[in-house]
Amino acid sequence: MNYDHIETQKAIPDASSMIETFRAIGYNLETAVADIVDNAISAEAKNIYIERIWHGGKSIITLKDDGHGMNGEELINAMRPGAQNPLAERAETDLGRFGLGLKTASFSQCRKLSVMSKKKNSDSVYWSWDLDYVALSNEWNLIKWLPEGYLNALDNHESGTIVIWTDLDRVLPLSTSENDDNAKRKFSNSLERVRQHIAMTFHRFIEDKTVKIYWCGNVIEPWNPFFPCPEENLTDTPAPQENISGGGTIKGFVLPHKSRVSEKAYKAGEGINGYPAQQGFYVYRGKRLLLAGDWLGIFRKEEHYKLVRIQIDLPNTLDTNWQIDIKKSKATPPTTCRDQIEQYAKKIRSVGEAVFRHRGKILKHRAGQDFQPLWLDKTKGGKWSFVVNRDHLLIKNIKEMAKTEPIQAIDTLLRFIEESIPTKAIYVKETHEETKDADKQEIQKEPFSDIDINLIRQMLLQMFNNQINAGKAPEQAKALLKTIEPFNNFEDLIEEL
Repeated sequence: MNYDHIETQKAIPDASSMIETFRAIGYNLETAVADIVDNAISAEAKNIYIERIWHGGKSIITLKDDGHGMNGEELINAMRPGAQNPLAERAETDLGRFGLGLKTASFSQCRKLSVMSKKKNSDSVYWSWDLDYVALSNEWNLIKWLPEGYLNALDNHESGTIVIWTDLDRVLPLSTSENDDNAKRKFSNSLERVRQHIAMTFHRFIEDKTVKIYWCGNVIEPWNPFFPCPEENLTDTPAPQENISGGGTIKGFVLPHKSRVSEKAYKAGEGINGYPAQQGFYVYRGKRLLLAGDWLGIFRKEEHYKLVRIQIDLPNTLDTNWQIDIKKSKATPPTTCRDQIEQYAKKIRSVGEAVFRHRGKILKHRAGQDFQPLWLDKTKGGKWSFVVNRDHLLIKNIKEMAKTEPIQAIDTLLRFIEESIPTKAIYVKETHEETKDADKQEIQKEPFSDIDINLIRQMLLQMFNNQINAGKAPEQAKALLKTIEPFNNFEDLIEEL
């Protein structure tokens, strides 16, 4: 299209309105802090220091690193919204994309963003965004200002950067008293979730010693969703790693059943939100975790898949294809590989379901041997049920026992039935059916719906005669039978007696 003869008109965004819009992108405190850590890692920092300073409504959060730092021009460019074209080619290790992370993440939590930076053999430089000043002036102007006490924050560093958040109006009310213990506790709890999120999001960087991240002076230990307790590494890898069509890899894991590990190891595996919430895909770009515990719209979360976690690794060249968002917290698989990912995940979910059902034991047929389940899963006429396996060796032995010790045989049979009712398998079956197409959904078989009715009549007649022989009148015997399960479902047969 030729624009030479087309009239144009500038439509510069209103500064005050636009910057408030940046605040509504949808960060929470955890994802906002993680975005600042991204910048530090991209700057090749070896150490990152996260601090929280409680002063009620004047509390402060800082993130300092020893990366290569910035000069005055570079800092102003970094503070400029949209400083980077998301379509531009980037280094494999670059964790940014839109050139908005520093600003949008910070604005989502505070009204004043201050950044001081220092390059090797250079003096420190600093600038601040003050949203109140932007609202007052309605101009895209930085101010030459730092919070009190931070002018010398980088004096002991050869190079590095410190990001300072003040007026944390999205974290706690600015009117909060420093003596408000309840607000202080909530502030502390919020920041503890940040620590856990950092331990998970950057676990690979911490594990391979690329960087050390300090939380209030203490080193953050990594939390690996696939090997959450290194000293008790019992994670099953039920399928080999597979290359994804279009780029990237996928690898499935099933965590051990609670019965196979110590309480400490099981507790370590639950992560921030617990086992049911942590199931699903874990999408990494480079070594950075973007999305944790999400089925990407392919499946829904269910109790019997809570031990399943699947790792997806992507290069940053696929950001557009996977629709990676500004917050780096959402991803959507492209249609070219969605079916492949779904089929791979179904295999892992099947193993995870078996581990859940059988308390950690993945039942397999041994070569030359047939496995003998005590209960059989049957489907007939589109309806499912569980029945006792009458060919089971235990049942055959009990039949033999009944010839000489009938009372003991009956008691033994009942005890084994009580102890082995497949409750978890029934639960899995019942909830799994809810995910199927309604037109194809199997329905649980109603009790006695296909049994020979003469068997019911025979047992009713025997019990009725026993009650008559015990001195009861016919109506009394019938009334009693109507209160006994499962005969309460056969009142018409009882009336025939």
